[in-house]
Amino acid sequence: EVREAVAARYGPEVIRDGAVDRPAVAERAFATDEERAWLEGVLWPLVGARMASWREQLERRNPPPPAAIVEVPLLFEAGMEGLFDATIAVLADERLRAQRAGSRGHLALEQRAARQLTQAEKAHRATYVVLNDGTLEQMQARLSVILDMLQR
Repeated sequence: EVREAVAARYGPEVIRDGAVDRPAVAERAFATDEERAWLEGVLWPLVGARMASWREQLERRNPPPPAAIVEVPLLFEAGMEGLFDATIAVLADERLRAQRAGSRGHLALEQRAARQLTQAEKAHRATYVVLNDGTLEQMQARLSVILDMLQR
């Protein structure tokens, strides 16, 4: 559904080997506020519907799992935090965030960052905050502590 929508909007060149060429779409989507809003209008309802469907599946299990984790970029910006019993903001220094995003090939980093809430605002809105300034193992350990609390 998304592939067809972005191809119709941006042309067939944003599809490579049958998949969405994410950098090509990002270049177009972050060019203007209107294009970004269009892409968010396509993506966010689909994300919300997929999460709701998944949660319903989990709740039908016998017994249901003690917790379910969903990673949602732009959770607060999309206004979807109300769908969850608790939220965790995983924060890092701005330079480290930019470095990590750049290493994953993300383009338009300044435009992406400008669309996001500040780290302080995310921390304020979240139920829990985890600092991601070290190794993957350190972050996993910090998240495990929170997951243990949520399962009680």
